[in-house]
Amino acid sequence: MKVVLLSHTPEPEKYVATAAKLCYANCGVDELLDGLDEEKTAAFIDKLISIGHESPIEHVSFTFAIEGISRACSHQLVRHRIASYSQQSQRYVSMDGFEYVTPPEIADDEEIRKLYDEQMERAADAYRTLAGALERKHYEKLLAEGTDEKTAKKNAQKKAIEDARFVLPNACTTKIILTMNARSLMNFFRLRCCNRAQWEIRAVAQEMLKLAIKAAPKLFANAGPSCVWGACGEGAMSCGKAAEMRAYFEELKK
Repeated sequence: MKVVLLSHTPEPEKYVATAAKLCYANCGVDELLDGLDEEKTAAFIDKLISIGHESPIEHVSFTFAIEGISRACSHQLVRHRIASYSQQSQRYVSMDGFEYVTPPEIADDEEIRKLYDEQMERAADAYRTLAGALERKHYEKLLAEGTDEKTAKKNAQKKAIEDARFVLPNACTTKIILTMNARSLMNFFRLRCCNRAQWEIRAVAQEMLKLAIKAAPKLFANAGPSCVWGACGEGAMSCGKAAEMRAYFEELKK
C-alpha cells in the first residue's frame, strides 16, 4: 500500500481561520488576512475545534493518491460521498497478471495462505482464458462487419476485458486519487481510524492522517476515532480500548 498527499489548499489553517472570522467581523477579507499571523491563526483554530464550529473547515481540501489497496477496500472508500474520486478502470486496463492483497490473518497461516494463493491463480487463469476467448469472438464479428484488422483487434481487446473482469476477486489491487475537504476528512478519520473499521481501510486512514497532520497540525490535532477527543461513538459495540487508542494516536501525530 502506498499513500501520497499530492496537494492541498495553501496555508489551510490560515484560510479556515479567515473563513470563520469573516462570519463575525465587520471588515473585509484583506484586513482579516493581514491580522492573522501564525500565533493568532493557531489560537483561532484551537478555539474553532473546541466549540465544534466545523463548517469553515470545508473551505480547504486535500488530494491523496492511493495505490496497492484491494477493490474490497476501495468499495468502502468511495462510500464517503462528499469527495471526488478517480479510480483505475478494470474496463479499460487489462488485469492480466493482476496483483492482489493478502489479509494478515491469511498471510500468517502457511496452509491457509497456500489455499488463498491457489484461488488467486485460478482467478487469474480464468480471467486470461475468458479475455482470450472473448477477444477472438469479438475480432471475428468485427471483421465480418467490415472493420479493418488493426481496428478490429484493438476494439476486440477492449470489449473482451470489459466482460472478463467479472471474474476478478475483491483482492485485486487498484489505484485511486481522492479529494476531500477537511470536514469530510475529519469524518473519514473518525469512522475509519476506529478499531472497529476493517483492517485495510483503517491502515489507509491512518496513513492519510499522518500526512494531513504534517500539512495542518493544528487543524487535525484532534483527528482520529471519536474516543481520541471524547466518548466512543460505537456504544455497546465499543472495543473498550479508549486509553490505548488515545496513546496510539498521540504517538502517531508526533
